[in-house]
Amino acid sequence: MKDIRLILFFTLGLNFWSTLFGQIQIPWPSTPSKSETIVGLTLISLDYSRPSKNGRKIFGNLVPYDTIWRTAANKNSTITFSDDIKIENKELKKGTYSIYTKPRKEIWEIYFYTDINNLGLPAVWDTSKIAVSFSVKPKIVTTTETFTISIENIGYESCNLEIKWDNISVPMKIEVPTDKIVSENIDKVLSGPSAWDYYNAAEHNRRAKKNLTKALIWINTAIEKGTEEDNLVFYRKKSLIEADLFDYKGAINSANISLKYAKLSNNRDNIKMNAESILEWAKK
Repeated sequence: MKDIRLILFFTLGLNFWSTLFGQIQIPWPSTPSKSETIVGLTLISLDYSRPSKNGRKIFGNLVPYDTIWRTAANKNSTITFSDDIKIENKELKKGTYSIYTKPRKEIWEIYFYTDINNLGLPAVWDTSKIAVSFSVKPKIVTTTETFTISIENIGYESCNLEIKWDNISVPMKIEVPTDKIVSENIDKVLSGPSAWDYYNAAEHNRRAKKNLTKALIWINTAIEKGTEEDNLVFYRKKSLIEADLFDYKGAINSANISLKYAKLSNNRDNIKMNAESILEWAKK
């Protein structure tokens, strides 16, 4: 019994001290930093840590030349793009990437790496995970005390991603698809409402229990503009609107069409709902 009490006391004591110490927070030596910038219509997010120079010689000493560097401190730095972009004229798909670099005196190698869950460098460097790589010539600038990755020179369709520390700046040109996105939006808007816009309008009127005749017109337009893949959902909605209008014959016909597509896609929920509705409306 004494042994059990001793073990419990020891365990509870450890938990107490762990909790006590866990409540005391001190600043990180390299401060975490997160930022978001919209360039054109593309969101670019940065997540990295910011070590300071503190009188140290950085490149060629603290950060060795000709060696892959985590490009900051603590965990790997990451960058996220909401759209496909170009960086230094190379295609890069939207997503999140680790930023790794290999500093040299005359040229830097830059790597955007698909594995983002590393405490610094990956345990094994896997070239198949390099999404894009390129070379950039560094610039000599006024000293930057605290390591910085930033979005600069923001334009309508481009910006610079810049890595700055000590007296070195490494700029990389990013091109964003502003014209492509805007042109697609213009075409979409000017071509009129989509099938799903008409569907949503019909659904709104049905839920609001108002102007069901107009809701029926809208769902018929949705069916005309939609694809065969939409028929399961669109005809299901049409059947419900027709039933609300007391057109049970029309509702059963629409439900049977929806049921046919539900069976083709093995959509059990819609098979069940349509079958039950057909039986219910047949009794009206």
